[in-house]
Amino acid sequence: MAVVAEVDVKRGTDSGLLVLRAALGLIMAAHGAQQLLGWFGGGGIDGTAAFFAASGYSASTLMAVLSGLSHIVGGLALTVGLFTPLACAAIIGTMINAVAVMWGSGFFAAKGGIEYELLLVVATAAVALTGPGRLALDRGIPVLREHRATLGVAGIAIGVVSGVLVLALFR
Repeated sequence: MAVVAEVDVKRGTDSGLLVLRAALGLIMAAHGAQQLLGWFGGGGIDGTAAFFAASGYSASTLMAVLSGLSHIVGGLALTVGLFTPLACAAIIGTMINAVAVMWGSGFFAAKGGIEYELLLVVATAAVALTGPGRLALDRGIPVLREHRATLGVAGIAIGVVSGVLVLALFR
């Protein structure tokens, strides 16, 4: 009986991680499509570059392209659970910059604050630490098959360092 209960718990955890990954990943990919392609009411590269310039970033067109690509590639990879630590790094790095842009507006999203962006960072870090679950393409990659916390910590560290470097170099 205990074996059945353990299997059910693992299935529930794997299913929950799939739902979380899909929600985070598709939200990020949709934002990237807004930034790069102008889909879903987005500004495309020109509108996104104007936003980056208004937010104090140099090389605003480059930033628009890099941000859009990070959102799309990181989001889609997270959705399917492929190279999950790197997908999390891409999302965390871009969202650290989003938090920095919104920082002066307070906490709550209704007032333009960091609430939503911070939630995305924390949820993505949680996936990095827990791993993508068994319902992920990482299961077919030997080094990623058995998730290790060190991979998650490395993904978070890469995301934080890349986000901070972008802030230091371009803002």
